[in-house]
Amino acid sequence: MRTRVKICGITRVEDALSAVERGADAIGLVFYPASPRYVSIASAKEIVTVLPPFVSVVGLFVNASKSEIDAVLSQIRLDFLQFHGDETEADCERYNLPYLKAIRVKPDTNLLQYCVEFNGAKALLLDAYSDVAYGGTGQVFDWSLVPRNLPKPLVLAGGLTFENVGDAIHQVRPYAVDVSGGVEQSKGIKDAEKIAAFMHAVEQARSE
Repeated sequence: MRTRVKICGITRVEDALSAVERGADAIGLVFYPASPRYVSIASAKEIVTVLPPFVSVVGLFVNASKSEIDAVLSQIRLDFLQFHGDETEADCERYNLPYLKAIRVKPDTNLLQYCVEFNGAKALLLDAYSDVAYGGTGQVFDWSLVPRNLPKPLVLAGGLTFENVGDAIHQVRPYAVDVSGGVEQSKGIKDAEKIAAFMHAVEQARSE
C-alpha cells in the first residue's frame, strides 16, 4: 500500500503549493493559538482557496470549544478534523466530519484501548509524548511500542525527517506519515528543498 503524506503546520500559500507540487496528499492547518504554527481563519481561507482538487485539508484543534470549531467550519472547507488534546469520542464526533485522534505515545500507552475508545476515528495519529506540549515537539518516540495488530489505520508523526522517515515506514508500516518541523526552515515556515527530500525518501521507502 502506498504511504500517504500529510504536511502539517502550513501557514503560507506558497508552502501549501510547494507541498502539493511535490506530491503531498494532505496539508494540515493548526487552529491552536498557543502553537507557533497557528494560522488565522483569514490566512487559512487564502491557503484553501489555492489548493487543487484531491488534496485533503485537515484542521488541527487542541481542546477547542464547539464555538471555536464552528467558527472555523463556517468559513473554511475542511475534509478532516484532527483532535490533538484531551477530547472524548463524543467531542470528536459532534461535527459530523471524519476525524483523526492524536495519541501521544509513551511506554504504558494502550493503543488497542484507544482504538476501542475512538472507534469512530478514521485513523489514530501517533505522536511523541511531552509534558509541556500537545505536539510539534520534533521528538521521535519508540516505534517498537506500536503493535502490529491495530485494527485502525495509523498516521505516524513525531520528529520525522527525510533522514529517518524511510526507517519509520519500514518498521511501523503506517497508512500515512505526518511531518511539520522536519520540513521547516523555521517554525511555521516550510523549506521547499526539505519537502522535496522528504517526499523522495518516502517514495524510496515505498519501492523497497
